This record gives sequence, C-alpha cells and structure tokens, in this order.
Amino acid sequence: MTYRPYQQILRRRSRQIHVGRVPVGGDAPISVQTMTNTPTEDVAATVAQIQRAERAGADIVRVSCPTEAATKALKDIVRQVNVPIVADIHFHYRRAIEAAEAGAACLRINPGNIGSLERVREVIKAARDHGCSMRIGVNAGSLEKHLLEKYGEPNPDALVESALEHAKILQDLDFHEFKISVKASDVFLAVAAYQQLAEVCDHPLHIGITEAGGRRTGTVKSAIGLGSLLWAGIGDTIRVSLSAEPEEEVLVGWEILKSLGLRHRGVRIVSCPSCARQGFDVIRTVAILEERLAHIETPITLSIIGCVVNGPGEALLTDLGVTGGGNGRHMIYRAGKTDHTIAGDDMIEHIVNLVEQKAAEIQAQTRMAAE
Repeated sequence: MTYRPYQQILRRRSRQIHVGRVPVGGDAPISVQTMTNTPTEDVAATVAQIQRAERAGADIVRVSCPTEAATKALKDIVRQVNVPIVADIHFHYRRAIEAAEAGAACLRINPGNIGSLERVREVIKAARDHGCSMRIGVNAGSLEKHLLEKYGEPNPDALVESALEHAKILQDLDFHEFKISVKASDVFLAVAAYQQLAEVCDHPLHIGITEAGGRRTGTVKSAIGLGSLLWAGIGDTIRVSLSAEPEEEVLVGWEILKSLGLRHRGVRIVSCPSCARQGFDVIRTVAILEERLAHIETPITLSIIGCVVNGPGEALLTDLGVTGGGNGRHMIYRAGKTDHTIAGDDMIEHIVNLVEQKAAEIQAQTRMAAE
C-alpha cells in the first residue's frame, strides 16, 4: 500500500450558503474566521485590526454591534476592508436590521432571543433585502433557561436542542441561508455537541472551542477539539478563540487546517527540536525564518533539520530543505535531492531567497496553466 502524506478526509455533506463572496459548506474550502476586539465605534482601530487579520489569511471577520453607534460605524468599516463582515447581534433586533443595511454579509443572531415572531420576520426581510446570511450561535455559557431546567446543566443534548429550536424558527419562515455553531469551553462537550448536531441536520457548521484561553493553552485546546472534528469531516468554518490578537487566531486556524491537509497557504516549516548534534542553531533559525517568510502566501514546504540523521529523509518530502553539516557548511536540498552547500553565516538569507524564488516559480506556473 502506497503511503500518502495526507490521507483524504471525507467531509460531512452540508448545504452551501454564502457569507458575502465566501461560500460556506458543500464542497467549498473550510474558511477561517476571527473576531475584532476593538470598540466598533473606533473605525480606524477596527479597520486596522481587520486588515491585519486579512494579511494573516482571514476569510471572514466578525464585528460586535451592540449599539446603534456601532452599526453606524459598521458602514464605514465595511467600505474599507476586503473580507466579508459578520455582525455580532445578541438581543436587539433593530441592531440586526441596521447591520444588514450597513453592509454586513452575515448576522450572528439567535432568532429565539430577539422577541416576537414579527421581529424575526423584520430581521429576515432585512437579511433578504441586503443579501445577508445568518449564524445561529449556541454557547454552553448562555443556554436558555428552559433548557437548563430540563437538563440540569449544559450538555450536548441541550446545545443541540437549542440550535434546532432556533433553526426551526428560520426554516418555518422559509429562510435557509444560515449556519450553526454549538460552542463550549470544555473540549469534550463541544466535540460531542457538534458530532450529535452533524448527525441530525445538513446545515453548514461553524466550529470552535469558545473561551479556550491564552495563546498557548487556547491553541492546544483548539487544536485538540477542532482537529478531532475536522478529522471526522465535521466543520465548514472555524474560529480559534484565543485571548490574543485576532491575527494570531487566524494563524493558528490555518496551521490546524494545514496540518490535516485541508487547506494550504504559505510556508509550512518542518523542523527538528534540536539536540547536541545540531550543526547550527535550529531554534533561532526557525524563529527568524517564520518571521521573514510570513509574507509568502504560496504553499511551499521547507525542512530545517540540524543534522544528517533525519535531515535527508525529511528533505525528500519538502520542496526545499537544509541539513546541518560539519565545518560550518550545510546541505541545501531542492525537491528532495542534494543541490549545493552553503556557509552557516549566509544560510538564513540564502534560504529566504530560495523560498521567494520558489514562490515566484509556482505563481508563474499557475498563471500559465490558467491561460
């Protein structure tokens, strides 16, 4: 049996909706989302944060709209960014209507929480009139009182029942352009809820481990939870929730998708943890290269291995590679084959140039193939 680096993950079948120009569900790529944390009324700060997230690879960005001033600012924000914006609405239906009119591509709103059926109809009309989809966002920390009384505590059954209750309201009013999330800060609870929901509906699912924590702990929890779901084929959009800057959430989200072979973007570095055999400072080299190569969007694999024990083998599976050698000179690999040596003092700059050249070659080949 021939081993392939990435085994094909069979994704769950879901209906496709659109968040602005971004297709979600069906056979569309899994999109990466984040959320701003600036005051929405501060247009300049919010736009700057969204643009940083765009550069990091965000497909969709959510912006909180709790006040009329926020929805007024949203109109200016939408004009200055490229990614579609999800307006985060909780209880006030007027904010949803204002956000749709301001140019939001999607409304994050639970229809059962905004009052009468007539108010829901008004929000749906605004969404239809302005081409908005919606996201039903169920959270273990804010379940409805009747479900907490019924189940005694947040559990997968309660999260799924809440989601389906909200979905039914939209479906009964013949609105189907929505996705669902059932988030929890507990990895096991969130994964179980998503697994259960995936079995009983075909709505596209936005997955995340909410309130996951700081950069390190939140990354680990999100990788375990989202990785488990994505490996099982569950998930159409993802958000890594970190107590960190939004662009950091985007970068972690991309790393999760890249590690599963679900999407590819930028330079994927394969590097060793280093040991006494290393011919150069691997940790420092990788840290510098991650920063120097962050601007490259073209998918490229690069192996950085400190010695000859694993270096040649890893280089077989990467576009470019370097293996530490003796006498201050290190071996450079292209397409898995030895190519030339380079002095240690010149290595980092040389690798950056090689990667940039490789990216330019791939881009040229892509353009030629499209013509």
